[in-house]
Amino acid sequence: MKENKGPLNGITIIDLTTEVLGPVGTQILGDFGADVIKIESLIGDPQRKNGFIMSEGITSIYISINRNKKSISVDLKTDDGKKILEALIFKADVIVHNIRMKATKRIGIDYESVKKINPKIIYCVATGFDQDGPNKDQPAFDDIVQAGSGIVHLNSLGKEAPEFLPTVIGDKAVGLLLSNSVIAALFHRERTGISQFIEIPLYESTIAFAMMEHMGGMTAVPQSGESGYTRILHKGRKPYPTKNGYFGMLPYTLEQWSKLFEIDDKVQLGLDLGIADRITRNLNFSVIYSEMSKITIKQTLDQMQEICFRFDIPFSKVNSPEELLVDEQLKEVKLFVEDVHPSAGRIRYIRPTVKFSETPISVRSLASTLGGDTKQVLVDLGYTEEEIYYLLERGIIKT
Repeated sequence: MKENKGPLNGITIIDLTTEVLGPVGTQILGDFGADVIKIESLIGDPQRKNGFIMSEGITSIYISINRNKKSISVDLKTDDGKKILEALIFKADVIVHNIRMKATKRIGIDYESVKKINPKIIYCVATGFDQDGPNKDQPAFDDIVQAGSGIVHLNSLGKEAPEFLPTVIGDKAVGLLLSNSVIAALFHRERTGISQFIEIPLYESTIAFAMMEHMGGMTAVPQSGESGYTRILHKGRKPYPTKNGYFGMLPYTLEQWSKLFEIDDKVQLGLDLGIADRITRNLNFSVIYSEMSKITIKQTLDQMQEICFRFDIPFSKVNSPEELLVDEQLKEVKLFVEDVHPSAGRIRYIRPTVKFSETPISVRSLASTLGGDTKQVLVDLGYTEEEIYYLLERGIIKT
């Protein structure tokens, strides 16, 4: 295992989360150097069966959101399983879970019970809905919050039927919020010595994330205009066509727009359409896009890239996932890393993208097999070989 130089080195986190939101957040904490101990049931996190299957219990999705963690598999419904959890809580700095709050008391991991074991622990729960609301006991997943948050509606304007985004945007965005919140609570505890309870509601947090630019006229009280960010919602907001593919660009000054319309000697047309003023450009974006597309379709991708680079206009061709592997920028910075997984063989993953000058982070361990670290974690807690064998024989743990 690589040396841990991350900024959270020395912090221990008990991770009881499953699916995507929680594992994304705890993986970030693990990337930053925390010792993350992921406690799974005897059948494991459901994401061990989602995505491209690499080996038993190891899939493309699980690999992507569970590195830099130890996996222990324990039946927490048993008294011996609860004792293991209590021993881990006693030594931990943070506990994170996404178990519905009404169920936490049954297995002894409600906030008050955990705080009695370790008064200094930071307790973080990812809920489906804010626990002060009437939906507090309802389950929520990304499909649910995409539908309820306005994302599906916004994504479906002008389409025959509503459509989800082809990514679990809520889970991943709120996972980032979870990691930030835990770090903030750790910083507060470092200054004051006081721990706290953190709730991260998926539904409300997804709305806050999605509606930042789409509040529009709802921002005024009473509402004085339509919701939504006009430029983004225009039908014209789409990649531009060329002779041999599509690309995205975003000219943002009059000079840049003028240079683009100059390609076809249509600067005056651009001025008539309002390119000189940002507000007018946004209002007329559909027409501007239509006219600009008539210009770009006569060019090749290479020609448009050269023009955009010459005038400092942000540009990217439309890439497929496979094309990312040969992208020169990504090859140079080694975003995709190849390694050998103990059970899955040779794999490829995306490295952590954050760079710290004084506390560099790294992938110290790949996603573990189910219970792959159970024995070592129990040894570290002081369990003997005989005690571990006893637990294993009675189906309380899996190694």
